[in-house]
Amino acid sequence: VQLVESGGGSVQAGGSLRLSCKASGFPFDAYTIGWFRQAPGKEREGVSYISKNDGVYYTNSVKGRFAISSDNAKNTVYLQMNSLKPEDTGVYYCAADLSVVVVTAIRLGRGANTLDHWGKGTLVTVSS
Repeated sequence: VQLVESGGGSVQAGGSLRLSCKASGFPFDAYTIGWFRQAPGKEREGVSYISKNDGVYYTNSVKGRFAISSDNAKNTVYLQMNSLKPEDTGVYYCAADLSVVVVTAIRLGRGANTLDHWGKGTLVTVSS
């Protein structure tokens, strides 16, 4: 089982990045993929998820700026990040599990440590 993030980098405020999360080794369409981020000195927070049964979700701070999508043929989930702000800086991780686990972790902020599969993260740095 493997999740591999890519697409991070350094941009100026107002710029865009597209993160990718490539999954392998598990039934991609049976799992929900979520994105989390951790800023320096802060706790990890849930950012977005995409679920066959529960649709898509964004935390308030990224609504209208980020868009999550999935390419099942490539077993890949994307996070398009536009109008980036310095406060979006952090390491972005994708994670996969059953929908109820991911939804609880991202919407309610509970149980993220119980998610089955995590990538190693990709660093996003937004400068002002």
